[in-house]
Amino acid sequence: MATSSKPTANGGPLSGGHVTATVTDQVLRLEGITKRFGALTANDSITVDLVPGRIHCLLGENGAGKSTLMNILYGLLEADDGTISIGDRELHLTSSKKAMAAGIGMVHQHFMLIPVFTVAENLVLGREPGSFGLLDLGAARKKVRELSDRYKLDVDPDALVENLPVGVQQRVEILKALANDAHYLVFDEPTAVLTPQEIDELMEIMRALRDEGRAICFITHKLREVRAVADDITVIRRGKVVGRAEPSASESELAELMVGRAVNLKVDKDQPQRSGERLVLEGFTVADHAGHIVVDHLDLTVEGGEVLCVAGVQGNGQSELAAALLGTLPVVAGTATLDGVDITHAPPKQTIAAGLGFVPEDRQRDGFVGDFSIAENLVLNRPQEFANSGNLKLKDISRNAKERIEEFDIRTSGEDQFVKALSGGNQQKVVLARELSRPLSLLIANQPTRGVDVGAIEFLHKRIIEERDRGTAVLIVSTELDEVESLADRIAVMYRGGIVGVVPPDTPREVLGLMMAGIRQDEGTEEASDD
Repeated sequence: MATSSKPTANGGPLSGGHVTATVTDQVLRLEGITKRFGALTANDSITVDLVPGRIHCLLGENGAGKSTLMNILYGLLEADDGTISIGDRELHLTSSKKAMAAGIGMVHQHFMLIPVFTVAENLVLGREPGSFGLLDLGAARKKVRELSDRYKLDVDPDALVENLPVGVQQRVEILKALANDAHYLVFDEPTAVLTPQEIDELMEIMRALRDEGRAICFITHKLREVRAVADDITVIRRGKVVGRAEPSASESELAELMVGRAVNLKVDKDQPQRSGERLVLEGFTVADHAGHIVVDHLDLTVEGGEVLCVAGVQGNGQSELAAALLGTLPVVAGTATLDGVDITHAPPKQTIAAGLGFVPEDRQRDGFVGDFSIAENLVLNRPQEFANSGNLKLKDISRNAKERIEEFDIRTSGEDQFVKALSGGNQQKVVLARELSRPLSLLIANQPTRGVDVGAIEFLHKRIIEERDRGTAVLIVSTELDEVESLADRIAVMYRGGIVGVVPPDTPREVLGLMMAGIRQDEGTEEASDD
């Protein structure tokens, strides 16, 4: 192992003086890793090498087993079979502390930060430097500045984490791993809450870390990002390694490896045939359950026969907008009308009766009843049609289920199967099938393909466009720019509860990224052209 010296006074790598990068030429190998949760095999004899000076992309759909594998590497889970080794030294990683001591760092998808602490304070959590019981925050601040300068992270050590944009919070997570001198860095779905510009910046950071000799493991399901940064690609499907690919592989080739068949990644659609305003929002203002304003004086229209996609970094009011239109969050000012009917303060029963279909962000919590059958879930929004004097019309429910299962290609052992036993993609098909089983004025779909495999995405997108072509107004909320660009006839970008601008779907990604950061449409176009 080739390493450079590092000072250890007052507690190791966070102590005062300059620390040069520590690199290694030893491969970290996960060999034959198997992990079971009851009858489910999440990892099935997986072997992966993390090579210093290379970025290894672990590609697979949500639920494929990628994060489970990395949680084993980071000591958060223990494998049932298999070994982890660095060079010829086998590791026994029973805790994250042992993983860090072995030079392994993880940048988590959901940030592990204390919001009311400063950057420097977050950096020293669990490895507090100092002597005689005193915390040496000066050393932590100096470390933040050194690492921030070296990797162009631009992070203020004294800033409170809760006041930082999500992109900067992610940089703090990276700093935490680097401060522990990690040789092997795992990035677990790190781009979920970033703008396109922040994603580009993250890719540059990953390349810089690779070029100084660190081994990078990048977990993702986004094909564009894999092709942009990978040196090595391993594809996992249903807990198994199903193939390895070169970075030169096309997105179609990678998608086929992920799902096991050819996939059309392009949404086929004609120009929209708009039929006039159906949803009209004027001064629409929404408060969350704590009383904080989360949608602020929003003006927006959606026409029949078009798809309007609401884009933006998660947490800027998009989900609250959708919930308020359904009637589950209070509207404190402004109006919402659907086909001329005021639904501003209508409860869900009334909005549904007015012709609103709703696909929620979290299908498992809000989209279905897991312990109900597929047939029962498919009629939850139409009890008056499938019950008589309190008695269920079982033959009609069964007939409806058979029709919807065939129409939406729901892969199931039968209509009586519990929905909780289906795959994520088939669960989402049940939700969409139910919502599209009646005439609609407006379809709202919040993150319609989250946690869904590429094959199911292809099908769901096709059905959404078919609904548009029936004359329904379609409002999509999505943080996936690829999805937004594919589905949208117009794109409305939200930032801090307001609309920054409404633009056509061929708007350059750079402009959309600037708008997602709060720069208005005309300013974003100007800045992007300057670049």
